[in-house]
Amino acid sequence: QVRLVESGGGLVQAGGSLRLSCAASGRTFSYAMGWFRQAPGKEREFVAASRRFVFSTFYADSVKGRFTISRDNAKNTLYLQMNSLELEDTAMYYCAAGETTQYYEKSTYAYWGQGTQVTVSS
Repeated sequence: QVRLVESGGGLVQAGGSLRLSCAASGRTFSYAMGWFRQAPGKEREFVAASRRFVFSTFYADSVKGRFTISRDNAKNTLYLQMNSLELEDTAMYYCAAGETTQYYEKSTYAYWGQGTQVTVSS
């Protein structure tokens, strides 16, 4: 069983930065892990992911060059460094884990955290 707990969200001005953390319990090393977000009235969308075993990364076009995903396997923690935040980045951010190679597809992730709110103000 895998449990995921996100933290690090908050209120930030446009252009600012935040770092989200996802503390995992269980053997997540063998899982792909990712970040998704959901704004009010919108579908949950892919943000970033890292694949199993070999650390390679994938990003949504909307965050490429601004966000960086990383994972510390020793601490069993996934991170999302978010720079140059924009109003459109306002959403609930969710951490996810699963045995998937379809990194962009939310339905392929078996485990989800409860989310952490990111609000970007002008």
